[in-house]
Amino acid sequence: EVQLVESGGGLVQPGGSLRLSCAASGFAFSTTSMDWVRQTPGGGLEWVSTINPEGTFKRYGHSVSGRFTISRDNTKAMLYLQLNSLRIEDTAMYYCRFNDYRGQGTQVTVSS
Repeated sequence: EVQLVESGGGLVQPGGSLRLSCAASGFAFSTTSMDWVRQTPGGGLEWVSTINPEGTFKRYGHSVSGRFTISRDNTKAMLYLQLNSLRIEDTAMYYCRFNDYRGQGTQVTVSS
């Protein structure tokens, strides 16, 4: 059974940082490209970032490029997203994803 469990979200002030984690199991994580996506209440799903299986190629959405960093540890089947210089508009539920699978999400709220 595929499982993706996100954690690390929380309430942070503008300009702050968070590190999100995603624990993966039930599939060949080390050979799977992974995404982070986010969703706001009433909003659609927004792609945030993608990393290839080896962790050598990373892509970012325009709104997060230069502030967020995706990474992975294939030995632990873990995916990460470092969020820096957070803005109010980054407030969303964040999910790790591959194909049609995603976890339950972790909430990031940026507020003063």
